[in-house]
Amino acid sequence: MSINFNRRQAFTLVEMTVAVGLSTIVILAIMMLGFYSNNSFVVISNYVNLSQQNHMAMDKMSKDIRQAHAVTAYATNKISFLDVNNNALTYTYNPAAKTLVRIGGGITNTYLTNCDTLSFWIYQHTVVSNTYGCYQPANVASARVVEVSWSCSIYIPSMNDTITDNGQSAQIALRNH
Repeated sequence: MSINFNRRQAFTLVEMTVAVGLSTIVILAIMMLGFYSNNSFVVISNYVNLSQQNHMAMDKMSKDIRQAHAVTAYATNKISFLDVNNNALTYTYNPAAKTLVRIGGGITNTYLTNCDTLSFWIYQHTVVSNTYGCYQPANVASARVVEVSWSCSIYIPSMNDTITDNGQSAQIALRNH
């Protein structure tokens, strides 16, 4: 038996084409999975941040309103109170800037950004018969319940998409009147 050293082992053109084609399909599948996963992580991360911002704002606002002594001024985008120390406390929604700002004790804090809508309503503490709602007050001084409702969103330029949080809504009773 003799060995032929002139013969070379290699892929044929057909075998090489199939190998390159399969490799391309696998690489494209991995890239698409990575792209989809990255977009999902961006969306989830932004949604979590938006939700945390909403919950934090509602918690702080609820505490302030519960401890307030009285409502002193009211509009659907602005409400003022006498706080627990009888100092002025104001919440103002600016639709152009999409912000909710708290002004109290000489300090200004921005509680919400990217806020699309926000409304305040005031009510008496008297409940309407057979409902969960309260009566409208005759004047601001008789307000004992404040309802606040908002919706916020974040625009993600890389995805050309907007994430909208389902918003927050609460009726908060003043306890120190």
